[in-house]
Amino acid sequence: MKSFFLLASLLLIAAPSISQKKPENLDLPELHKIQQITLSPSYSCRSKGEFIGYGSTALFLSKSSRDPDLLFNGACGAKDSLQGSTAGDEMTVIADLGKVKLEDLNAAQAFNVQRVNSAALYSRFSSEVQPVTGHTYAVLINKGEERGLFYFTITGYIPNERLDLRYAVKEYQLLELRTQSPGFDWNRKNE
Repeated sequence: MKSFFLLASLLLIAAPSISQKKPENLDLPELHKIQQITLSPSYSCRSKGEFIGYGSTALFLSKSSRDPDLLFNGACGAKDSLQGSTAGDEMTVIADLGKVKLEDLNAAQAFNVQRVNSAALYSRFSSEVQPVTGHTYAVLINKGEERGLFYFTITGYIPNERLDLRYAVKEYQLLELRTQSPGFDWNRKNE
């Protein structure tokens, strides 16, 4: 019996170090803290020499991210767009919430800022949006290895050149172990 309690005690002591990594080692973003960043220039309006990686055209919430969580994109002289999905099976979506203070938002307001049951007040999510100075946006991250929600407000914007924003992460997860149905394909029809 003493052996059982000794073994159980040892397992309880060792369990946290076996089953969990410390959060500070995972490079996760701090939640609910407003930060600032400038994305420049737009991704598709760079010189040939600048087309190595994303450079400063994208926001990565974690160094563990393979793809950006927000991309400032637009060909030179064309309209810019803001995108969350840039590759593969990513299905990140963005909604323009209008002129809303970043400080006033909680996670529950992503789908309806006013939290009033009216079809006109529900957020309209899409794969990309146009940048508008003073507007706040909600981004629902849905990638193979990441899930999350963050808000950002555009504080300055020069087309094709510069996007200044303030952002706050409300939820962020790195998914290490997962099981998914095989065969994802953007173009496959239903049988």
